[in-house]
Amino acid sequence: MKTLAYAAPSATENLAPLEIDRRELLASDVAIKIEYCGVCHSDIHSARSEWGPAVYPVVPGHEIVGRVTAIGSDVKQFSVGDLVGVGCMVDSCQTCSSCAEGLEQYCETGATLTYGSKDVVLGGQTYGGYSQSIIVDKAFVLKVSEKLDTKAVAPLLCAGITTYSPLKHWGIKKGDRVGVIGLGGLGHMGIKFAVAMGAEVVMITRSKSKGDDAKRLGAHEVLLSTDEASMKESSNSFDFLLNTIPVRHDVNPYVGLLKRDATMVIVGAIEPVDPVNGGPLIFGRKRIAGSLIGGIKETQEMLDFCAEHDIVSDVEMIKMDEINTAFERIIKSDVRYRFVVDMSSL
Repeated sequence: MKTLAYAAPSATENLAPLEIDRRELLASDVAIKIEYCGVCHSDIHSARSEWGPAVYPVVPGHEIVGRVTAIGSDVKQFSVGDLVGVGCMVDSCQTCSSCAEGLEQYCETGATLTYGSKDVVLGGQTYGGYSQSIIVDKAFVLKVSEKLDTKAVAPLLCAGITTYSPLKHWGIKKGDRVGVIGLGGLGHMGIKFAVAMGAEVVMITRSKSKGDDAKRLGAHEVLLSTDEASMKESSNSFDFLLNTIPVRHDVNPYVGLLKRDATMVIVGAIEPVDPVNGGPLIFGRKRIAGSLIGGIKETQEMLDFCAEHDIVSDVEMIKMDEINTAFERIIKSDVRYRFVVDMSSL
């Protein structure tokens, strides 16, 4: 089945229209007309081969919201017209220990990503949400509440679950002092979730200008990481740190903020970080950990939590033909806080 998409022809060329193939509907499949697709920084990394050689053409997009247009004969939980979402995965082995525990993101044979993975049905590569439609196995389709602002739901499928998952895994609760490091697509969601969980939330940033926005998002305090006196005063005071900085950086100053037995989780820097001083970790029994997205069950839990607490992303809407400009603006951190493509413009 043919559908129109936007694709990167190579690492150095702009994204442009391209007709792609989608598989015919299988018994366990859900066909979706895509209404909105969020723009993630990883879309840029993938399109430009910055995370290893890509196979072209690349059709990015893994923050997908749309309407069901058809279902396979084995699909009972979805109906035509339902509002649904698709995140970063469209398949996994479903048999390994991780998949058995609902942690498909850690599939031991490798989850099938929404784009850039081997397409086990058609061959070639999977194509993502910068397209008019997509067909996905029912096990990887999520229900989206009609109560939420639909266009602002899309980034929850990546930025949302990337921050929700570690907060839940490390048991953030009412009264915990939580620091969110970095205010961007991930950081702004981390603030919203931690506040909704009842935590005392501190935005930790290098930029004084972001303080007012952090408080608008719900942060109770702002800590400037460039203010040595304030950082020292805040030593050993945090129960948990969510580190959303997307590039290599020095994590040592943040380790000093943790209480004994507390954890800093890195969700942004998928690359080497600067050398870590083992002393503060050893003498405080502190931890530095990492976290990916969540599994399908947890992602549905996150979407339901958002419906209960009226949480969505702060978004700026664009048309599909504005995507190349949006890429450049993301690189310059010129977005508050997530671009979403109105796919009716394709």
